[in-house]
Amino acid sequence: MVGPPLLVLTKHHGAGNDFLVHLDDSGRRAFTAAEASALCDRHRGVGADGLLRATRSGRVLTMELLNADGSSAEMSGNGIRCLVQAAVDAGWVAPGLVEVDTAAGRRRVHYETGPGAGEGYARVDMGAVVLGADLVLDEPSGLEAGRAVDTGNPHLVLLLDGPPTDGVVEGTGGRLSRSVPGEANVEFVWRADGPGVLAMRVFERGVGQTLACGTGTCAVAAAAAAWGIAGRSVLVRNPGGTLEVELRDDGGATLGGPTVSVARLEVDEDVLAALVADVAGSEVTATR
Repeated sequence: MVGPPLLVLTKHHGAGNDFLVHLDDSGRRAFTAAEASALCDRHRGVGADGLLRATRSGRVLTMELLNADGSSAEMSGNGIRCLVQAAVDAGWVAPGLVEVDTAAGRRRVHYETGPGAGEGYARVDMGAVVLGADLVLDEPSGLEAGRAVDTGNPHLVLLLDGPPTDGVVEGTGGRLSRSVPGEANVEFVWRADGPGVLAMRVFERGVGQTLACGTGTCAVAAAAAAWGIAGRSVLVRNPGGTLEVELRDDGGATLGGPTVSVARLEVDEDVLAALVADVAGSEVTATR
């Protein structure tokens, strides 16, 4: 007797920014917003900051990204690095240069297998980083400067005189994120120990606080260079780990950092359907 079909997922993280990845060889297993939200639910589902679906044509991959709330996103610097690790682990592509098509354009990723089990390191050509307008804001306390930055998705970068509290990241970050049409990611950055080192926290649209944000790290690096507090190469300490950014002369940025393969999962499609209903029901109850 043949059982119900199984959905194969792998889980990865880049500096604590975690993703579920599905390698869709058939090209037919698209995910709904409700499925992504259910799978990413940290209490009822598997738990992740986002769900990535990959298809392939030769050595070129295509990435689709759904946030933890089911909304779509153009690009994720950590997500694309995790997706390439999943593709290498599965034998879809070999380590080295891998091209990935995203909603923000084609990205080039150089992936190296790490020394330990499940470890890797990936550098991504993140494309153009475009500085926008200065931000004039009344909050939070300790604000020194603010800048809008586009890395293929929108960011608001705030320079503070020290680390923000959870309340500032969630409260101010959430309000600023929702103040932009389509919402934006909000980064809080401050000077860390030593030259060429910054620290940041992030409120990601569609997710909330995360341990790291790749596109946000690039936005922080670009804003910091414009403010004159960092050079063209910078280390940015996210809560989940340190990422490196190089701002290139062509206006683009290269993002580098570790990736870790966490688990391989087989999900019964019937169980997933029940999970979707359970999570949707709990959300309705919570709003009453």
